[in-house]
Amino acid sequence: MAGPKQLTEREWHRREAVKEFNRVWSLLEKKRRTRAEDDEMIHAAHSSRYHWGLVGKPINRAVGEWQISHVYAILRRSEPALYHGLRCLAVCRENRIRDFALAFAYEALARASAVAGDRKGREIYLGRARAAGEAIREEEDRKLFFSDLATIPPARSR
Repeated sequence: MAGPKQLTEREWHRREAVKEFNRVWSLLEKKRRTRAEDDEMIHAAHSSRYHWGLVGKPINRAVGEWQISHVYAILRRSEPALYHGLRCLAVCRENRIRDFALAFAYEALARASAVAGDRKGREIYLGRARAAGEAIREEEDRKLFFSDLATIPPARSR
């Protein structure tokens, strides 16, 4: 009788990337998180991006950077949220990625700017996000994007 299938290194990294990505979402969906869960969410987002960096395509790396930015923005940590939003945008530009990933890169920067209290940056990136969002081909992806965009808070003075 054969034992469990052995994964190749590439398959293992891909599995870990997906597992950690999904773990982040399960933590984001919780109404209340402990500080330890917030820390786990940060580490899981970075872990997912690390594994995608080894075996993923540029789109996976862009989405990974977006997720890290999103996590930091939700935790109201503007500097790393801005940094990873800019990394997401850079990956999109370097690889000519458009559609939902580009729209979400601008969404990340608008959200991070709001967290930073940067009203002007928020408005600039919201405008770019809306324009990129209108170009999303799939209707369901476009609806999801604009639903998420509507959750960006106003920029507050720090």
